[in-house]
Amino acid sequence: QVQLVESGGGLVQAGGSLRLSCTASGRTFKTVYMGWFRQAPGKEREFVAALRTIGDTTTYHADSVKGRFTISGDNAKNTVYLQMNSLQSEDTAVYYCAAQDKRIYETDYDREYDYWGQGTQVTVSS
Repeated sequence: QVQLVESGGGLVQAGGSLRLSCTASGRTFKTVYMGWFRQAPGKEREFVAALRTIGDTTTYHADSVKGRFTISGDNAKNTVYLQMNSLQSEDTAVYYCAAQDKRIYETDYDREYDYWGQGTQVTVSS
């Protein structure tokens, strides 16, 4: 059974930083892609960032977070991180970790991912 466990959410003032972590576990589970999505109240879930965890470890970031958020990973720990800087009130949302153990064609499409964490709340106060 695959589990994704997130941590690091919380309340922060605008301009501040937070670092989210997500660790994937399972007896034989090995990720190919891991990513972050978020969902604000009344809005659809949206892509934030993704990381190819094998080979060239390419990263992908949504335009809305480029230059502020950085995704990175530790393959040995099957863990992905999301460093969030210069947080704005518009970043307030539940952040979900996602993973896939096979090739993905559209890293920003949530239905490409089969495994999801429970979500962690990020609240940015202005």
